[in-house]
Amino acid sequence: MGAVRLELRLSNQSEWLKIFDPRDWTVFVASEEEVESGANLRIDLDVGGWLVTLRGTVVGHRDGPAGVVVALGGTERDKINYLNGYVRGGLLNLREKRRLPIRLSVTYGAIEGPATTFTKDINEEGIFLFTDRPLPETSQVHMLVAVPGKAQPLSLMGKVSHTIIAQDEEPPGMGIVFDLDEAQREQLSGIIKELEDQLRAGRLPTNTTE
Repeated sequence: MGAVRLELRLSNQSEWLKIFDPRDWTVFVASEEEVESGANLRIDLDVGGWLVTLRGTVVGHRDGPAGVVVALGGTERDKINYLNGYVRGGLLNLREKRRLPIRLSVTYGAIEGPATTFTKDINEEGIFLFTDRPLPETSQVHMLVAVPGKAQPLSLMGKVSHTIIAQDEEPPGMGIVFDLDEAQREQLSGIIKELEDQLRAGRLPTNTTE
């Protein structure tokens, strides 16, 4: 049996600090769904529009509001450290800018070698790639993004923040947060602006599914 899946939507970053206990690495997930202690749990966390998947084990229950206490696994440490920095304002809000639903060709470093796919969306902070074989979360990935009108593809580095698999009833793929220096970020911002202008003018292919 696979992991139980619960959604956790937080309207702002400060709510994360109220439900996460750094002393024992547990998080409280409000839910009316009954989940047994010891069950493996997948938490699809949405913090003000930024998506990340967390995995752990149910270690307790609470009433008022009803929900479960989940002990997060050691594999989630990088994501939690990143998230804690994000909610304390040390990092940019990853969804301040709207993601553009643009279909661009991307070649990236997959486990079995270079793979080519398409984007679901992109903005200055991140990208979502369609793939049936997403890389493990927190993986570093190098991407070459084909940009209309540019002779050379855009070379970008990033870290996998969340994955969607075929069983999730959504187009499978992976969300990637860019890891860029100031010069790269400035270049990307200019390209995103150009893409947005072309999108508004109806000169770019868009997609919602692969």
